[in-house]
Amino acid sequence: MSANPYLKTKIETASPEQLRLMLIEGAIKFSRQAVDAIGNADWEKMYEAIVRAQKIILELNNGLNPQVDPDLCGKLAALYNYLHGRLVDANMQREAEPVHECIRRLEFERETWLMAMRQLVQDRDAQSAPATPDPAADPSPNPLASIGPDSPGDTDDSGGTLSVQG
Repeated sequence: MSANPYLKTKIETASPEQLRLMLIEGAIKFSRQAVDAIGNADWEKMYEAIVRAQKIILELNNGLNPQVDPDLCGKLAALYNYLHGRLVDANMQREAEPVHECIRRLEFERETWLMAMRQLVQDRDAQSAPATPDPAADPSPNPLASIGPDSPGDTDDSGGTLSVQG
């Protein structure tokens, strides 16, 4: 079986955040295929789909970095271990309900991950956006601010003063 070149390019150019989303979506996709196979009593397809979903969940678990947030990683590892166990149950019992449960939890995780990705983009945009100058906070003198009749400086022919600082 040859690899899909579009998918290969998509994976190679994806950010780590996008890769994690793709893994979650893949686990959902293969879990749905397993449910369909169970409904059709196609045990071979069920097995293949469940094993693919299990492998993805293991990859999600292996991709956790406890050095960044040990508490969160511990909770996610527990979730992934639970999901993996539920898929084992579904495979052994040939029942769809454990797979449906996994799909619901993975869909919730996908939505949570999408929200986190949007927040990350907003944070990155805020950090990279040039700061809008605040004229009131600008300590540098405005060279045109002292032009006017009441400004100290040279006197013109009409008796007013001219001043240009700079």
